[in-house]
Amino acid sequence: MRVLLVDDHTLFRSGLETLLERHGIEVIGTAGNGREGFMMARELTPDVVLLDMRMPEMSGLEVLSGLRAVGCRMSIVMLTTSNEEQDLVECLRNGANGYLLKDMEPTELVNALRDIVSGKTVVAPELAGVLARVVQGDVEEPPKGTLSPFAVLTPREMEILCLLAEGQSNKVIARNLGISDGTVKLHVKAILRKLNVHSRVEAAVRAVEENLCQKVE
Repeated sequence: MRVLLVDDHTLFRSGLETLLERHGIEVIGTAGNGREGFMMARELTPDVVLLDMRMPEMSGLEVLSGLRAVGCRMSIVMLTTSNEEQDLVECLRNGANGYLLKDMEPTELVNALRDIVSGKTVVAPELAGVLARVVQGDVEEPPKGTLSPFAVLTPREMEILCLLAEGQSNKVIARNLGISDGTVKLHVKAILRKLNVHSRVEAAVRAVEENLCQKVE
């Protein structure tokens, strides 16, 4: 099993690398932020990406949705401190193969990774009830027919969509948000996929039509 670790905490990343290698799992790379992790995942094509949720430059959820948007099929596992139901639901809906908590026992983590590589979806035992509700469709959602396609956008994607609606280019958006052009392109691709539109202009028009980006005077 070839694993890529993406976590912004150096000590945790280093300790986890040592732990996995002691259990015969090959760590082929480590990254300290989301953008670096996204690029390394595409370049190295690991069997598993172990991904933190809260990171600079790109969040774990943004990395996850970005990798799925560009067609990456490797197993992606969130390893996080967040036991929030909404985080779990969003990650599963965006294609995560696992959602694990950082306080789990080392042997449980190793066994979970092996199960995930074999094709299973694994969720931390504390969140198993939430997973069951997701599978059964019992997680609270707006009534059918009222769920806007814009509801699946992350906060950063919504922010970028509104800047698109203002007519800003990728380069200007990148400068305004303090991120790279490549990261903006990634977000735009995810926006188009989620809204099921074919161009940034069409996405911008829909945002304007829905009056989503009102400026505060």
